[in-house]
Order: sequence, then C-alpha cells, then structure tokens
Amino acid sequence: MKILITGGMGFIGSNYVRFHLEKHPNDEIVILDNLTYAGNLENLSDIKDHFEFIQGDICDPVSIKKAVNDTDQIIHFAAESHVDRSIKDANAFIGTNIVGTTLLLDAAKEHTLDRFVQISTDEVYGSIQEGSCSETHTLAPSSPYSASKASADLIALAYYTTHNLPVVITRSTNNYGPYQHVEKFIPLMITHALMDRPLPVYGNGLNVRDWTYVLDNCAGIDCVRLKGIDGEIYNIGSHNEWTNIQIVKEILKIMRKPESLITYVQDRPGHDLRYSVHIEKSRKLGWEPAIGIYDGLVKTVEWYTNNQNWWSKNK
Repeated sequence: MKILITGGMGFIGSNYVRFHLEKHPNDEIVILDNLTYAGNLENLSDIKDHFEFIQGDICDPVSIKKAVNDTDQIIHFAAESHVDRSIKDANAFIGTNIVGTTLLLDAAKEHTLDRFVQISTDEVYGSIQEGSCSETHTLAPSSPYSASKASADLIALAYYTTHNLPVVITRSTNNYGPYQHVEKFIPLMITHALMDRPLPVYGNGLNVRDWTYVLDNCAGIDCVRLKGIDGEIYNIGSHNEWTNIQIVKEILKIMRKPESLITYVQDRPGHDLRYSVHIEKSRKLGWEPAIGIYDGLVKTVEWYTNNQNWWSKNK
C-alpha cells in the first residue's frame, strides 16, 4: 500500500512514520512536509532510505498533486499547532489548517483512496468543567488554532458526505514524547530545568490536560486507519488528567531539580481550564493506551537529556 503522510517531519508525524514502518514494513511511505520551524529532517535521518520525501506546502496545488499521485491512503498531520502563535497571528493557521486541508481534500477526491485520516485535537471541544466529551459533543474552540482545526474537521466531514471520500477523524489529547519542539509545554519545562533556568507556568498552573504519550497516539491512529468507519470521529486519550503544575513538579522530581525553579507568569488569553474526552469508541476498535504518565515522563526526560544537540538547534 502507498501511503502519503503530510507533516511527517514534525513531532507526531515523524513518530508515526517510525511506528508505521516498524508495524507495516511492506508499505510504501511518501512524506510531504514544508519544513517549517516545527519540521526537521533530523527527526528521520536514520531511516531516510525507507521513505520518499517531498518538500512542499499543502497550500501549493502543484506539491499536493505530485504527492497524492497513485496514493492509496492519506494521513494528514500537517498543521500549524501552537496556541500562543495563533493568538499573536492567526493567518498562518487559517492558511495551513483550513485552506491547505481543503486543497488536500480536493486532490484526494480525484483519486480512488481507501482512507483519508484527518488528524485533529481535543481542543476543538473547548473547556469542560465536569465529565468528558464524546465525539458528538458540541464544538466550542477557544483559540484561533483550535477553531482552525474544528473548521478543517467539518470540511473533511463535508467531503465524506458530498463526495463519498472515505474520511475518518482522530482527536487526540495533549501529546508528549521524543522530537517535540521545545516551544511546547513539557519539552519547555525539561529543557529549562536542564539549563537551570526558570520554568514559566501560566496563571496558577491549575489548567488540566489529559496527557498521552505520542506512541500511544500513533497506535490509536493506526487502529482507526485500519478499523474505523468512514465518516466517523474517534477520540484518543489516556485518562491521565493532571494539572500543569503537577506535571512540572513531577518533571522536577524525576530530574532531581528544585521546585524553586518554578516561576508563575501572566496567563494567556482564553486559556481553557480543562480538557477531557471519552475514548470508549476507539477502545471498541481494539486500541488501548499502554504508557502511564510517570513512565512516559521518564522516557521523555531521558530523551531530551540524551539529545541536547537536537533541541539546542531547534529552539
């Protein structure tokens, strides 16, 4: 099978490429990535002979046409994904996440695809005080980032309904693990602690997220790709709901660094208090999260400790 993976040089995308090649070694992988600041050829340099790489923008029809040609399946990771950046300037998020996704869907409907996997986020549901969001929960995105992802999801579902494109959507909770850009929360805390620099925590640190180790998400995506029903949405999470300050303190404990490094900073606008999703629908497909939060944090701390050359060049 020939599979196009957009954004395959990014954090989750590159982890998924490794996962897929290990689990399905006979598949032919094509990666389309524009190599923005969040995409890095070094993420897959040790296995570069096992896939075809096309540098190109999903907002460029020429790049898309080249990449989609003769493709059996598309797994669409490519996105602008940093909330703070979207608050400062939403234009890139609208361009890549909405326009780019639409152009990719346009190209996909001209081919006979087995599957189009739209990779999304639990942030499209917005903040929830109690309980958890199922896949049918009302969309209430708070940031330009999450609004752009919600828009892309709706467009993808429209292409399923209107054009019979075999779309499935995965919405995962906060991922962490190797190869994540240091602008993101957990890598930022780890790298600052390694340098004995202050660890900036928004507000009072009581915002709650469900933390999913990236390889658990990769396994969930693969399960949905293989077993999901066309036109359906599948949440992927771990039920590891921790506050930001709990995560920071656990990281410092693992690294044997003092809590005096914690520095509370002004909260960001529209900061959602809590995300939580039901994952029973994905479990019914046969997927199950396997890595607990403590083990995942230990693995992540070890990776950033042992790969300082990687993250020091990608700050």
